[in-house]
Amino acid sequence: MMSALLVSACGANTANDGTEQSAPTIQNINQTEALPMMQDSNVVVIDVRTPGEIQAGYIAGADLFIDYNGDFKGGIENLDKSKTYLVYCKSGGRSSGAAKAMEAAGFTTIYNLNGGISSWSGPVSK
Repeated sequence: MMSALLVSACGANTANDGTEQSAPTIQNINQTEALPMMQDSNVVVIDVRTPGEIQAGYIAGADLFIDYNGDFKGGIENLDKSKTYLVYCKSGGRSSGAAKAMEAAGFTTIYNLNGGISSWSGPVSK
């Protein structure tokens, strides 16, 4: 018997046992995947580094700067949960924690930039 994996437009799919599976809330992506996303007006890019780190430079196109070590939960509480969020930090650790905090707060589409700004070779602003 051959079984197929079906994918629907809303991102859910059906597993081999017939149960519905949903796409993961948090997805880790690289720069190649992030660059085109940043051109989408529905994608909000959040830098979760400290103000001092941001002064040294940030990814061009970043929309919000919310220090993960500060009041991150307060900084995200009024954001539109229907939007798509791309979070990054210096190397990926804090942004991973930020993505998990956003998921716990009810955000449903979150991308974490693998390697953070340290692995970024795209445009940087100061």
